[in-house]
Amino acid sequence: MSNTSKSVHILIFPYPAQGHMLPLLDITHQLALHGLTLTILVTPKNLPTLNPLLSAHRSIKTLVLPLPHHPSLPAGVENVQDIGNSSNVPIINALGKLHDPITQWFKSHPNPPVALISDFFLGWTLHLASQLGIPGIAFYSSGAFFTSVLNFLLKNVKTVSSLPVVNFPDLPQSPCFAAEHLPSGFQVYRESKPDTDFLRVRDGFLANTRSWGSIFNSFDGLEGEYLDHLRKEMGHGRVWGVGPLSLVGGDEAMGRVNPDQNSCGGVLSWLDGCPDGSVVYVCFGSQKLLKRDQMEALASGLERSGIRFVWVVKSVSAQQMADGYGVIPDGFEDRVSERGMVVKGWAPQVSILSHQAVGGFLSHCGWNSLLEGVVAGVLILAWPMEADQFVDARLLVEDMGAAVRVCEGADSVPDSVELARTIAESMSENTAQKVKAKELNDKAIEAVKVGGSSWKELEALVRELAQLGR
Repeated sequence: MSNTSKSVHILIFPYPAQGHMLPLLDITHQLALHGLTLTILVTPKNLPTLNPLLSAHRSIKTLVLPLPHHPSLPAGVENVQDIGNSSNVPIINALGKLHDPITQWFKSHPNPPVALISDFFLGWTLHLASQLGIPGIAFYSSGAFFTSVLNFLLKNVKTVSSLPVVNFPDLPQSPCFAAEHLPSGFQVYRESKPDTDFLRVRDGFLANTRSWGSIFNSFDGLEGEYLDHLRKEMGHGRVWGVGPLSLVGGDEAMGRVNPDQNSCGGVLSWLDGCPDGSVVYVCFGSQKLLKRDQMEALASGLERSGIRFVWVVKSVSAQQMADGYGVIPDGFEDRVSERGMVVKGWAPQVSILSHQAVGGFLSHCGWNSLLEGVVAGVLILAWPMEADQFVDARLLVEDMGAAVRVCEGADSVPDSVELARTIAESMSENTAQKVKAKELNDKAIEAVKVGGSSWKELEALVRELAQLGR
């Protein structure tokens, strides 16, 4: 640890959504281990998420600023998980009103930051960094493939917004996507006249393409060609693939704390009694709720498959339940009690996936979940629904051959017989996809070891940051 790195002060600005905050806290943990001086900017209700990190690093400071009012946000809402993805645009724009308070804090600080690392949803902060005379670095909680797709769409909005299928000839492997499988933010632009709030968000995403540097929770063995594409596109080498960050952090990965100690229901103990690789884990992330017909089809598929399973069902409000969301079919839990377990609420996903009894992961293919599945070496059964998930699924299913697609679409209802067959075959046979998943797992582990690609990238990032303090 050099004296130079100790004096280098970096401001970290996470975006308040679970899938965004956790990996950025993981990289913050790594920067702290390298001796950098760090301040994390959060709003009051998001401060508890920082507790594990702050306990591990007493030197890390916080800048707590109240979330400015936005007419589309209910009082007290400060995190996307409070009301779902519909809150992204208003939360991004509400946070944009912190421009002046951050500037005032910066100008009055005795040792102001020499760089700002912010989530890619907060691209407006790169304009702020420029005004403050410091480098702005975008942290991507999504993958390099998705970012390459998004950048192309944003730069070619007028020419591609009306196309039923969009081709990406300049990207590696020249992928193409149906219009309904493009990123959700772009869907909003296509389907309605964007309001001022949305245009500000688009401007922020475009600002990311001009950032001084970019950090990705990814690694060469998974997305090397897309990381190289972005380096070429951005015109510099400051594009760092430092993941998988949950693997880099090991047992010390930050923020993955159970908010409800009673919600696990002994799931890990239950897994202890199952044969190795016999259990499929089913979870669709912290945001997505399934409708009644989807719940029924999934329940039927799991029951018909004859495979052991752990199914995490997100907690729902009384109104959501009355509307048919997240409702487990009557009698299902009793019928499958000997080989299945339903966890209602939060579940220790990383611990479950890494348990030797788990061999498959039925997932929406959100980037963090995808990486956690890769790190665990389990076969992913893909059901992409929105956001970056169709791109992520394409990467793993078609490009890498390390996953199996079982359904696609937020409103799609799988055929329960076909779903049961796919689950049973995927879990019971030593398929080519299982072999590829294990190979990808080996590459992820090698990437974060001393001398591995992600280890080298993290060291290069720290060196670049340390130079800024001179």
